[in-house]
Amino acid sequence: MAMQVGDSGGEDDVVSAINTTPLVDVMLVLLIIFLITVPVVTHTVKVQLPKDANQPTQTKPNNVVLAVTDNGQAYWNTTPLRGHADLMERLSHVATMKPQPQIQIRGDQKARYEAVGRLVAACQEAGIGHVDFITEQPHSSP
Repeated sequence: MAMQVGDSGGEDDVVSAINTTPLVDVMLVLLIIFLITVPVVTHTVKVQLPKDANQPTQTKPNNVVLAVTDNGQAYWNTTPLRGHADLMERLSHVATMKPQPQIQIRGDQKARYEAVGRLVAACQEAGIGHVDFITEQPHSSP
């Protein structure tokens, strides 16, 4: 009778031990990734944010009020604008003034964003440095 000592080397043998080396490698890689990315995500530039200061609009005589009605018609103060060329001509004249008058845009609540956006783009194209939007405070319900 012979007794077998050691591993027989057969492929059909069941291995009862779990190899944890790949699991540890993956966990270490994930740990390193988290240690590197978390400080980057939480790092912010320190800035002093402005405080909310809702002040009533002070209309000066040289301010320009651009208004947009609900149907998209634009007005220069109270004069209807005939088109983009008319608006650009007026804005170009205002842009050369020292100091530049304040441009205030009043858009009707039902006006399309596109109509107001065209006014802002025209101001930017003409070189206007300061554009304000005039709004109303929401009515508080009793």
